Amino acid sequence: MRTRFITTTLVLFTLLSLAPVASAKDPEVLLHVLGIVTSIDDKHIEVKTAKGAVVSVLLTKQVKYKNKNNPKSLDLPAAGDRVIIEASKDEKNKKVTATVVHYSPIRNPAPPR
Repeated sequence: MRTRFITTTLVLFTLLSLAPVASAKDPEVLLHVLGIVTSIDDKHIEVKTAKGAVVSVLLTKQVKYKNKNNPKSLDLPAAGDRVIIEASKDEKNKKVTATVVHYSPIRNPAPPR
C-alpha cells in the first residue's frame, strides 16, 4: 500500500513539473496594460503607461468593456480615462490584442493651465 502511494505521488509530481514546459510552447503571452487612454478608435486603443511609453493595443469585436463606475454601461472609454487592459501578445507577429478593457472615466477633468 505504501509503495503504491509513493509511486502515485512520484507520477503526479512528474506530470506537474512538466506542465510549464508544455504551456511554454503556446505562442500567446497574457499581459496587462495599465495607464491613461491617449486615443481610441474601433481598431485600436493607445495607452500612456506610468513610465511614459505609449502602447498600442488592437481591439476586436470580442473585446469586453467594463466601466468601474457603471457596470451596466455600454459606453467605450475615452481619451483621459484610466484603463487596465487584459491582453494577449502573439509572439509570432508581436501584436498585442485586448480581451477585456477595465476603465474608470474621468469625473472632473483638470482645468486648463
